[in-house]
Amino acid sequence: MNFLKTIVAAGLVAASTTTAFAADITGAGSTFIFPVLSKWADAYKKESGSGVNYQSIGSGAGIKQIQAKTVTFGATDAPLKADQLQKDGFAQWPMVMGGIVPVVNVEGVKAGELVLDGATLADIFIGKITKWDDAAIKKLNPSAKLPSDAISVVHRADGSGTTFNFTNYLSKTSADWKSKVGEGTAVEWPVGVGAKGNEGVAGNIAQTKNSIGYVEYAYAKQNKLTYTKMVNKAGKTVEPTNETFQAAASNADWTSAPGYYLILTDQPGDKSWPIVATTFVLMHKDAVDKAASQEALKFFKFAFEKGAKSAEELDYIPMPDNVVKLIEKTWSADIKS
Repeated sequence: MNFLKTIVAAGLVAASTTTAFAADITGAGSTFIFPVLSKWADAYKKESGSGVNYQSIGSGAGIKQIQAKTVTFGATDAPLKADQLQKDGFAQWPMVMGGIVPVVNVEGVKAGELVLDGATLADIFIGKITKWDDAAIKKLNPSAKLPSDAISVVHRADGSGTTFNFTNYLSKTSADWKSKVGEGTAVEWPVGVGAKGNEGVAGNIAQTKNSIGYVEYAYAKQNKLTYTKMVNKAGKTVEPTNETFQAAASNADWTSAPGYYLILTDQPGDKSWPIVATTFVLMHKDAVDKAASQEALKFFKFAFEKGAKSAEELDYIPMPDNVVKLIEKTWSADIKS
């Protein structure tokens, strides 16, 4: 967590120290994108002098702030549908993709040693499976030494796009979950304790023995959390890596998606990681502060052109070049300068 806070101090909350000629760029929302957005912001500040003041407060709160016109852009991992975009006067586009991973804190279990599938994961989060040595978990992990201790479930407490994608996946793999809980940025969790942001879930898991939660992969990596493997739609056991995230993302047909609305969970393919999400940027087509709006577009253009390496270093998947060109056409057509 200190690593991320240091980046915020150095790069993101830099709007107050920008040059007199640089427009402040303000944004709020997704905690999923925060690790890579902070790197982009730091690099952009050094190159342009313009700072990015981004509040990592969750997708739901980010949508509310852009709707209230208190920020230049919002970021959400739960895309808005075309009718909602039209109602709010928003342009929307995908900025980056990445994996969501189950993380556990079980004594003696190392990263990648435990295997779960969608149905078992759903049964844990719905409260049907309550002990680590449950028969369903043991069936997937016949050689693992699992305790008979109770499972402590940790979930998001705030409106979260990470939750939207996670519950979307559980709804696709468990009829019980779909009928009793469903999907959304916020749901009525049957069991567990809530934590705010990917940061909060990561911190809670690190401190709680016999716990399980879900976070964006960069948080698992940076906090040295124990992630699990997953059985994907093809029935193959896969590990969370750039390769498996990319395999799932390769199925994305952005050109045929109105408003770029596309959910990348439970994708086919032997190598596909089953819970891949996208962070979408929301901006007003006719912004009140057009100078800030244009500066934000310059920042996003910079991120697309020069931010791929830093994204990959954090195991995010950059948007393909052909999609970036499509997005830039969207900017020209939709956003008034």
